[in-house]
Amino acid sequence: MTTVALVAPAGPVPPERLDRALAALDGWGLRVKNLVTPGSRAAPYLADTDAVRAKLFTEAWLDPDVSIVIAARGGYGTQRMLDVLDWPALRGAGPKVFAGSSDVTALHAAIHAHLGLPTLFSPMPAGDFWDDAGGAGLRRALVEPGPVTLTGTDALVPGTARGRLLGGNLSLLASSVGTPEQGSARGALVVLEDVTEPVYRLDRMLTQLLRSGWFDGVAGVVLGTWTRCGDPAEVRALMLDRLAPLGVPVLGGVPFGHVTGSLTVPLGVAAALDTAQLRVVADAP
Repeated sequence: MTTVALVAPAGPVPPERLDRALAALDGWGLRVKNLVTPGSRAAPYLADTDAVRAKLFTEAWLDPDVSIVIAARGGYGTQRMLDVLDWPALRGAGPKVFAGSSDVTALHAAIHAHLGLPTLFSPMPAGDFWDDAGGAGLRRALVEPGPVTLTGTDALVPGTARGRLLGGNLSLLASSVGTPEQGSARGALVVLEDVTEPVYRLDRMLTQLLRSGWFDGVAGVVLGTWTRCGDPAEVRALMLDRLAPLGVPVLGGVPFGHVTGSLTVPLGVAAALDTAQLRVVADAP
């Protein structure tokens, strides 16, 4: 039986959400190791102290019985623990599958940079947008890994491109500029999404990434959902204004991110983007 470890690298997990997460994973026929703590009194917006969260993530990754590590939910705080982790020790444990999204974008980038492993940008079982459809997609990615087709609805900038999938939550990508794990999007197909960010703030974050040079040499852009980010027409106009000058294909309307029924997107794998077919075809992670 496959063993999965459930961790909380960011915000606290309410007890009822934790119960739901454990029941969902158990229902998939997985053996679940629960490494979620009840919360930190020192900082109520964190699942625990940086040291404890790093310790529990490390325990999950070093456990020889664990082959999959899943973030229970996002929130805030993942970046705070990255410098506490012993990356050489984690590298010595061999490859694992890691899944999560939102604030956990920072941990995806760190795993790519320090361990050279692909990851899954996925719904989280204790997250706000978890549902059966999104859960079924994550389950397939975990237990029946294979090539993935991501279908969108809007060819903002037409064209084709190839590259490795990279990115995640726009807020986290912008706030990670200048950190050791951030790297650049050169040669990549960048995936972007966010939630509850007004259009002017999306503009500010894209502008920060553009001015920092992070987008230099990007191969293409894949846009997910912008739940509660204002008028969709205004969001689309912003994406055209900021991203079309890159001169690369841009596909929008791919249902991943902060939305029910979210797709699971493999990061760090080769993929092909074709806006005429409104799709991205990614290799198996």
